[in-house]
Amino acid sequence: MSQILHSKIIGEGQPLCILHGFLGMSDNWKTLSSSYAEEGFKVHLIDQRNHGKSFHSEEFNYDLLATDLKNYLDHHNIQSTSLIGHSMGGKTAMQFACSYPEMVKKLLIADIAPKFYPPHHENIIGGLNAISIEKIASRKEADLALEKYIPDFGTRQFLLKNLYWEEKGKLGFRFNLKVLSNKMEEIGENIGSLDVFNGDTLFLRGDKSEYIMPNDSPQIKLHFPKATIETIDNAGHWLHAENPKQFFSKSSIFLNQK
Repeated sequence: MSQILHSKIIGEGQPLCILHGFLGMSDNWKTLSSSYAEEGFKVHLIDQRNHGKSFHSEEFNYDLLATDLKNYLDHHNIQSTSLIGHSMGGKTAMQFACSYPEMVKKLLIADIAPKFYPPHHENIIGGLNAISIEKIASRKEADLALEKYIPDFGTRQFLLKNLYWEEKGKLGFRFNLKVLSNKMEEIGENIGSLDVFNGDTLFLRGDKSEYIMPNDSPQIKLHFPKATIETIDNAGHWLHAENPKQFFSKSSIFLNQK
Protein backbone atom coordinates (compact mmCIF):
# COMPACT_ATOMS: atom_id res chain seq x y z
CA MET A 1 0.00 0.00 0.00
CA SER A 2 1.57 3.30 -1.09
CA GLN A 3 1.77 6.17 1.36
CA ILE A 4 -0.35 9.22 0.54
CA LEU A 5 1.07 12.74 0.62
CA HIS A 6 -0.18 15.15 3.26
CA SER A 7 -2.18 18.14 2.00
CA LYS A 8 -4.42 21.03 2.96
CA ILE A 9 -7.52 21.41 0.79
CA ILE A 10 -9.15 24.81 0.39
CA GLY A 11 -12.27 25.83 -1.55
CA GLU A 12 -14.63 24.08 -3.95
CA GLY A 13 -14.64 23.64 -7.71
CA GLN A 14 -12.06 22.61 -10.32
CA PRO A 15 -9.03 20.80 -8.82
CA LEU A 16 -5.78 22.79 -8.63
CA CYS A 17 -2.71 21.12 -7.09
CA ILE A 18 0.23 23.24 -5.91
CA LEU A 19 3.71 21.78 -5.38
CA HIS A 20 6.28 23.70 -3.28
CA GLY A 21 10.03 23.91 -3.86
CA PHE A 22 13.10 22.39 -2.19
CA LEU A 23 13.02 22.66 1.64
CA GLY A 24 9.60 24.31 1.37
CA MET A 25 6.13 23.06 2.28
CA SER A 26 2.49 23.60 1.44
CA ASP A 27 2.19 26.53 3.90
CA ASN A 28 4.41 28.64 1.60
CA TRP A 29 1.39 28.94 -0.71
CA LYS A 30 -1.30 29.54 1.93
CA THR A 31 -2.07 33.17 0.99
CA LEU A 32 -2.26 32.61 -2.77
CA SER A 33 -4.31 29.43 -2.32
CA SER A 34 -7.13 31.47 -0.74
CA SER A 35 -7.19 33.71 -3.83
CA TYR A 36 -7.40 30.69 -6.16
CA ALA A 37 -10.19 29.25 -4.00
CA GLU A 38 -12.13 32.52 -4.42
CA GLU A 39 -11.79 32.03 -8.20
CA GLY A 40 -13.64 28.72 -7.99
CA PHE A 41 -10.80 26.23 -7.55
CA LYS A 42 -10.55 23.41 -5.05
CA VAL A 43 -6.92 23.94 -4.09
CA HIS A 44 -4.76 21.04 -2.94
CA LEU A 45 -1.66 22.36 -1.13
CA ILE A 46 0.59 19.31 -1.16
CA ASP A 47 3.66 18.46 0.92
CA GLN A 48 6.05 16.40 -1.21
CA ARG A 49 7.86 13.41 0.31
CA ASN A 50 10.60 14.31 2.81
CA HIS A 51 8.97 17.75 3.20
CA GLY A 52 6.31 19.29 5.45
CA LYS A 53 4.03 16.75 7.11
CA SER A 54 4.40 14.11 4.38
CA PHE A 55 6.18 10.80 4.90
CA HIS A 56 9.96 10.48 5.03
CA SER A 57 11.74 8.08 2.70
CA GLU A 58 15.32 7.11 1.80
CA GLU A 59 14.29 7.21 -1.88
CA PHE A 60 14.05 10.55 -3.65
CA ASN A 61 13.88 11.35 -7.38
CA TYR A 62 11.47 13.01 -9.80
CA ASP A 63 9.96 9.76 -11.10
CA LEU A 64 9.02 8.89 -7.51
CA LEU A 65 7.72 12.39 -6.79
CA ALA A 66 5.53 12.19 -9.91
CA THR A 67 4.25 8.76 -8.82
CA ASP A 68 3.49 10.19 -5.36
CA LEU A 69 1.29 12.81 -7.02
CA LYS A 70 -0.44 10.14 -9.14
CA ASN A 71 -1.19 8.10 -6.00
CA TYR A 72 -2.48 11.24 -4.29
CA LEU A 73 -4.86 12.08 -7.16
CA ASP A 74 -6.11 8.48 -7.36
CA HIS A 75 -6.69 8.50 -3.58
CA HIS A 76 -8.80 11.66 -3.91
CA ASN A 77 -10.62 10.39 -7.04
CA ILE A 78 -9.26 13.24 -9.18
CA GLN A 79 -9.17 12.34 -12.88
CA SER A 80 -7.82 15.67 -14.12
CA THR A 81 -6.22 18.68 -12.43
CA SER A 82 -4.44 21.93 -13.16
CA LEU A 83 -0.94 22.02 -11.68
CA ILE A 84 1.31 24.75 -10.29
CA GLY A 85 4.87 23.75 -9.39
CA HIS A 86 7.63 26.02 -8.08
CA SER A 87 11.32 25.14 -8.51
CA MET A 88 11.71 21.49 -7.38
CA GLY A 89 7.89 21.27 -7.42
CA GLY A 90 8.02 22.55 -11.00
CA LYS A 91 10.28 19.65 -11.98
CA THR A 92 7.82 17.24 -10.30
CA ALA A 93 4.93 18.88 -12.18
CA MET A 94 6.80 18.66 -15.51
CA GLN A 95 7.61 14.98 -14.98
CA PHE A 96 4.03 14.25 -13.94
CA ALA A 97 2.55 16.04 -16.98
CA CYS A 98 4.82 14.12 -19.34
CA SER A 99 4.11 10.77 -17.62
CA TYR A 100 0.33 11.27 -17.16
CA PRO A 101 -0.70 13.88 -19.76
CA GLU A 102 -4.35 12.85 -19.69
CA MET A 103 -4.53 13.91 -16.03
CA VAL A 104 -3.26 17.48 -16.53
CA LYS A 105 -5.60 20.24 -17.62
CA LYS A 106 -3.20 23.19 -17.32
CA LEU A 107 0.46 23.20 -16.34
CA LEU A 108 2.06 26.25 -14.71
CA ILE A 109 5.79 26.12 -13.92
CA ALA A 110 7.27 28.78 -11.63
CA ASP A 111 10.92 29.73 -12.20
CA ILE A 112 12.52 26.46 -13.27
CA ALA A 113 13.42 25.08 -16.70
CA PRO A 114 13.61 21.51 -18.04
CA LYS A 115 17.38 21.29 -17.73
CA PHE A 116 20.01 20.02 -15.30
CA TYR A 117 21.03 22.44 -12.54
CA PRO A 118 24.36 21.77 -10.78
CA PRO A 119 24.02 21.52 -6.97
CA HIS A 120 23.87 25.07 -5.61
CA HIS A 121 22.26 24.73 -2.18
CA GLU A 122 25.45 23.55 -0.45
CA ASN A 123 25.74 26.60 1.84
CA ILE A 124 22.13 26.16 3.01
CA ILE A 125 22.45 22.40 3.55
CA GLY A 126 25.86 22.93 5.17
CA GLY A 127 24.44 25.54 7.55
CA LEU A 128 21.45 23.38 8.49
CA ASN A 129 23.73 20.43 9.21
CA ALA A 130 26.19 22.57 11.17
CA ILE A 131 23.74 23.70 13.83
CA SER A 132 22.73 21.35 16.65
CA ILE A 133 18.99 21.81 16.35
CA GLU A 134 18.28 19.44 19.27
CA LYS A 135 20.17 21.81 21.60
CA ILE A 136 18.29 24.92 20.45
CA ALA A 137 15.44 26.13 22.64
CA SER A 138 13.68 28.73 20.45
CA ARG A 139 13.18 30.01 16.92
CA LYS A 140 15.28 33.09 17.79
CA GLU A 141 18.18 30.87 18.89
CA ALA A 142 17.88 28.87 15.67
CA ASP A 143 17.96 32.09 13.63
CA LEU A 144 21.10 33.29 15.42
CA ALA A 145 22.81 29.90 14.92
CA LEU A 146 21.96 29.84 11.20
CA GLU A 147 23.02 33.45 10.64
CA LYS A 148 26.70 32.45 10.69
CA TYR A 149 26.14 30.20 7.68
CA ILE A 150 23.17 31.83 5.91
CA PRO A 151 23.46 35.62 6.09
CA ASP A 152 20.28 36.32 4.06
CA PHE A 153 17.40 37.02 6.44
CA GLY A 154 14.66 36.02 3.97
CA THR A 155 16.24 32.62 3.30
CA ARG A 156 16.53 31.95 7.05
CA GLN A 157 12.88 32.89 7.61
CA PHE A 158 11.85 30.54 4.81
CA LEU A 159 13.84 27.67 6.36
CA LEU A 160 12.70 28.37 9.93
CA LYS A 161 9.05 27.93 8.89
CA ASN A 162 9.96 24.23 9.01
CA LEU A 163 10.73 24.33 12.75
CA TYR A 164 8.31 22.50 15.03
CA TRP A 165 8.27 20.98 18.53
CA GLU A 166 8.93 17.24 18.13
CA GLU A 167 8.18 16.94 21.84
CA LYS A 168 8.20 19.29 24.83
CA GLY A 169 11.49 21.20 24.80
CA LYS A 170 12.82 19.57 21.59
CA LEU A 171 12.78 21.39 18.26
CA GLY A 172 13.17 19.67 14.89
CA PHE A 173 12.86 20.43 11.16
CA ARG A 174 9.94 19.03 9.18
CA PHE A 175 12.09 18.28 6.13
CA ASN A 176 14.21 15.13 6.05
CA LEU A 177 17.59 16.85 6.21
CA LYS A 178 19.64 13.64 6.18
CA VAL A 179 18.14 12.26 2.98
CA LEU A 180 17.91 15.62 1.19
CA SER A 181 21.56 16.33 2.04
CA ASN A 182 22.52 13.07 0.32
CA LYS A 183 20.25 13.59 -2.68
CA MET A 184 21.48 17.03 -3.80
CA GLU A 185 22.21 15.73 -7.31
CA GLU A 186 18.60 14.56 -7.69
CA ILE A 187 17.23 18.06 -6.96
CA GLY A 188 18.99 19.44 -10.05
CA GLU A 189 18.11 16.50 -12.32
CA ASN A 190 16.17 17.02 -15.51
CA ILE A 191 13.03 15.30 -16.76
CA GLY A 192 13.49 12.49 -19.31
CA SER A 193 15.17 13.63 -22.55
CA LEU A 194 12.28 12.34 -24.70
CA ASP A 195 9.48 13.54 -22.41
CA VAL A 196 6.85 15.76 -24.05
CA PHE A 197 3.61 17.33 -22.79
CA ASN A 198 1.40 18.78 -25.53
CA GLY A 199 -1.09 20.54 -23.23
CA ASP A 200 -1.44 24.20 -22.25
CA THR A 201 1.68 25.29 -20.37
CA LEU A 202 2.86 28.57 -18.85
CA PHE A 203 6.36 29.22 -17.50
CA LEU A 204 6.63 32.21 -15.16
CA ARG A 205 10.12 33.53 -14.43
CA GLY A 206 11.32 36.21 -12.00
CA ASP A 207 13.04 39.13 -13.76
CA LYS A 208 15.85 39.05 -11.17
CA SER A 209 16.21 35.26 -11.27
CA GLU A 210 18.71 33.29 -13.38
CA TYR A 211 16.83 29.99 -13.24
CA ILE A 212 15.14 30.54 -16.63
CA MET A 213 17.34 32.32 -19.19
CA PRO A 214 16.45 33.45 -22.75
CA ASN A 215 18.49 30.59 -24.23
CA ASP A 216 16.34 28.04 -22.34
CA SER A 217 13.40 28.76 -24.64
CA PRO A 218 14.22 26.08 -27.31
CA GLN A 219 14.60 23.41 -24.60
CA ILE A 220 11.29 24.44 -23.02
CA LYS A 221 9.52 24.30 -26.41
CA LEU A 222 11.05 20.90 -27.14
CA HIS A 223 9.37 19.34 -24.10
CA PHE A 224 6.34 21.67 -23.94
CA PRO A 225 5.43 22.71 -27.51
CA LYS A 226 2.49 24.88 -26.36
CA ALA A 227 4.48 26.69 -23.67
CA THR A 228 4.48 30.44 -23.27
CA ILE A 229 7.08 32.16 -21.08
CA GLU A 230 6.20 35.29 -19.12
CA THR A 231 8.14 37.41 -16.64
CA ILE A 232 7.15 38.56 -13.15
CA ASP A 233 8.55 42.03 -12.39
CA ASN A 234 10.66 42.87 -9.32
CA ALA A 235 10.99 39.21 -8.37
CA GLY A 236 13.73 36.67 -7.94
CA HIS A 237 13.38 32.90 -7.57
CA TRP A 238 10.60 33.18 -4.93
CA LEU A 239 8.48 35.11 -7.42
CA HIS A 240 5.12 34.06 -5.92
CA ALA A 241 6.17 35.53 -2.55
CA GLU A 242 8.04 38.58 -3.90
CA ASN A 243 5.32 39.77 -6.28
CA PRO A 244 2.18 37.80 -5.35
CA LYS A 245 -0.19 40.29 -6.99
CA GLN A 246 1.33 39.95 -10.46
CA PHE A 247 1.90 36.22 -10.02
CA PHE A 248 -1.75 35.72 -9.15
CA SER A 249 -2.94 37.93 -12.01
CA LYS A 250 -0.92 36.11 -14.69
CA SER A 251 -1.57 32.64 -13.29
CA SER A 252 -5.29 33.30 -12.87
CA ILE A 253 -5.72 34.43 -16.48
CA PHE A 254 -3.92 31.29 -17.68
CA LEU A 255 -5.79 28.86 -15.41
CA ASN A 256 -9.19 30.30 -16.33
CA GLN A 257 -8.65 30.39 -20.12
CA LYS A 258 -10.92 27.96 -21.91
